[in-house]
Amino acid sequence: MRPFSYLRPTAVSDAVSALMAEPGAQVLAGGTNLVDLMKYDVTHPTAVIDINDLPLRMIETGENGEMRLGALTTNAEVAHDPAVTDMLPLLSSAILAGASPQLRNAATTGGNLLQRTRCYYFYDPATPCNKREPGTGCSAIGGVNRIHAILGASETCIATHPSDMCVALAALDTTVEVAGPEGSREIPFLAFHRLPGAHPERDNTLQPGEIVVAVRVAGGRFARHHSYLKLRDRLSYAFALVSAAAALDIEEGRILDVRVALGGVAHKPWRDPLAEAEVAGQPATRQTFEALADRLLAGAKGQGGNDFKIPMARKAIVRALAQAAAGTSQIQAEKRVR
Repeated sequence: MRPFSYLRPTAVSDAVSALMAEPGAQVLAGGTNLVDLMKYDVTHPTAVIDINDLPLRMIETGENGEMRLGALTTNAEVAHDPAVTDMLPLLSSAILAGASPQLRNAATTGGNLLQRTRCYYFYDPATPCNKREPGTGCSAIGGVNRIHAILGASETCIATHPSDMCVALAALDTTVEVAGPEGSREIPFLAFHRLPGAHPERDNTLQPGEIVVAVRVAGGRFARHHSYLKLRDRLSYAFALVSAAAALDIEEGRILDVRVALGGVAHKPWRDPLAEAEVAGQPATRQTFEALADRLLAGAKGQGGNDFKIPMARKAIVRALAQAAAGTSQIQAEKRVR
């Protein structure tokens, strides 16, 4: 680990000022990702801005059922909060599918949005990686790519986003609140993360000096018909090969609204609102779900080692939607796929 300066501001404005004053600075919250990256010599902040004294640890419920989750609220606090489990059970389920109890006690809402890929080559400074060092190449293309992207990839990067929480947030109506040198602004969640394109080193659309303050999520609408299905090599403490967050609004057996977000398949949580809109008004049947899965995976492309993800993703979508429609969501405490 390389030398760095350390600051612990007590106001959001001071944290923003510290980031602007030191271009090589990075923010520390729970530390479950940043500290690892520093130990592996993947990232080298010249300053660490510890934001744990900022007043950003809260879970608030608005009059319209919207929930506001502070950036420093831990994953465990969100997953087990009674209001979240009542109004946003899909979010709670997705969080409980990730990491371990110990990590969920430390990991934060803001940190979850900002965590970086678990690509083998990104974590190995001895190998070329455009995400870690732009212009050096992507070792995963033509290399070991079993865990890599099948959607939205580019010739510069086929890494995937590792979060479970973010997959659920992508399926819900979520807004990210940020603060920066130009003041506060809001980012629709689907616009927060980026596809790799020619700049895979950029994970999100934050501007220099900006920090995540909170996320706001509309609650209640999909509390009955939802499911988070995570397929992985083992049923605990493993990142998704494919995950699917499914949410349905059904009336008399017909779909009023449907949301499907995928994890483990792209550089960001993957969702296609246009494909979802095409099945509005159709019956909530397996045939409809299969047609939606085909639309969502149109253009999916394997890299050899991860070709299996395409049929796996299709089956995951259909199964998650069937669970959601039946009101029998995947139970994360069960060490099996229902």
